[in-house]
Amino acid sequence: MNEGAPISRTKSVSKNTRDDLRPSDILIERFGAWKALVKQLIAYFEGVADVHSSTAKELTKLSAVIQVPFRAGNHFLGESGLQDIYSDIRDKTRAVAEEHANLGRTIDSSIVQHLQKVRTEIKAHIKNIQNDTGKLATNVAKEREFSTRLITDLSANISSFKSTPMAVTSKTDPYVVNAAVIHQLTKQVHEENLLQKSILAMQQNSANFEEAIVRALQSAWQTYDEWQGRTNAAIAGTHMALSAHVARLPPDREWTAFRARHPDHLLDPATPARDPAAVVSPHRADPSVAPVRTGLLERKKRFTRAYRESFFVLTPAGFLHEYASAADREPLFSLFLPMCTLGPPSAATAAAHKFHIEGRKDGTTAGSTIRRSLRLRGGEHAWSFRARSREDMMGWWDAMSALCARHLVASDQGERRGPVAAAVRAAGYLSEDTDGVGSSGEDELEYADTEGGPPSYTHDMEMDKKAHDPSTDAGGTVERRPSKHQQLSRSENAVAWFAVGMGV
Repeated sequence: MNEGAPISRTKSVSKNTRDDLRPSDILIERFGAWKALVKQLIAYFEGVADVHSSTAKELTKLSAVIQVPFRAGNHFLGESGLQDIYSDIRDKTRAVAEEHANLGRTIDSSIVQHLQKVRTEIKAHIKNIQNDTGKLATNVAKEREFSTRLITDLSANISSFKSTPMAVTSKTDPYVVNAAVIHQLTKQVHEENLLQKSILAMQQNSANFEEAIVRALQSAWQTYDEWQGRTNAAIAGTHMALSAHVARLPPDREWTAFRARHPDHLLDPATPARDPAAVVSPHRADPSVAPVRTGLLERKKRFTRAYRESFFVLTPAGFLHEYASAADREPLFSLFLPMCTLGPPSAATAAAHKFHIEGRKDGTTAGSTIRRSLRLRGGEHAWSFRARSREDMMGWWDAMSALCARHLVASDQGERRGPVAAAVRAAGYLSEDTDGVGSSGEDELEYADTEGGPPSYTHDMEMDKKAHDPSTDAGGTVERRPSKHQQLSRSENAVAWFAVGMGV
């Protein structure tokens, strides 16, 4: 470097100053952090405002769910009833929605805007620090750098003066250079004093400004707390008023009014229950629907050969129905008596009170006696019944005999005497010893009982209770002969008429 060349101040200043010469940087960093904190709080309150605004919108939609006046006709009271409560629910829901909307608008207009202003002031404060203290710090750094260069030159000029005194010029004279150093140091100290004063002032301003920031945040939160408290109090009061309105409604008011409006459509609670026995149904008094006889009978089972007691009903239609109990409606077993032959009842001296029913699908029997009925062929059925007493048995037998196609009676073992009996025997009719229908000794005759159910009948066939052609039976060879009782009856009638004609 040319020792005689003048020192340039711009060239002596380094572009990269040291950190200890810029004490304003830490203040800038601090208020940059404050700016970020205020930004977070702004975002928080903006979110709170959005929540309240969204709540207000949803509550407004929710209030539209309540449709008043009711569209359900005249089922409810128009006033002082449930409809008033629903109207109150709708109105108070809208009032709550308005409270939330007002709070959201207040947060946006007051709190968020206030914090935005604080954030703007922080940015301005940072800019002031950069403009004032930063520039002074840069000037101090420049002066220090220039002072260092002058002191270095002064040392070099003094060494040159001592070694080569004749080479010293007017500009390199240590006196002149030292005067420049003293002037520069004075200027440097003056700049440092300005920087110090500016830093102290900026520190004080920053402290005061930070207090203002804190107070602004406190004020913003206090405003939010006040408005939030008012909103909560208003909403709580609305809910309390609504709850009190709902609680004041008597639970039976709507029903009482509804019952008063529709006396013709609702039953009187004092209305007595109907008695099924008093119900008058069509044809209830018709003779065909009244049972001829009802009661308990025992029917022999086919395989176990044991009797089972059931409830039986004899109907005017000629059916003997068997039920499991008197309360059942569907019969377990039905027998159509007009297509059956009723056997004789057991004798009065018999131990068991039994009778038998023999039948075929065409309503005819294969033989004229109990013994012949034991030789049943295909399509023929026989059933054995037992009663608890002889009176009960005879009651059933008498009732069935009037409905069966034919019925058999036990023969009398006593010998008939007199002119009528003699005339009958003389006419060639069978005697008692030749063909008897049965006696009390036949009480224990067993029939081949059918368990599978009664035969099926063809109801459109003509019922004929007279003797039919034996050739129509399944056997084809069984001779159907009148019973002894029938023979005697016919013979006695014939002899009586004959005696009258002869003048006897």
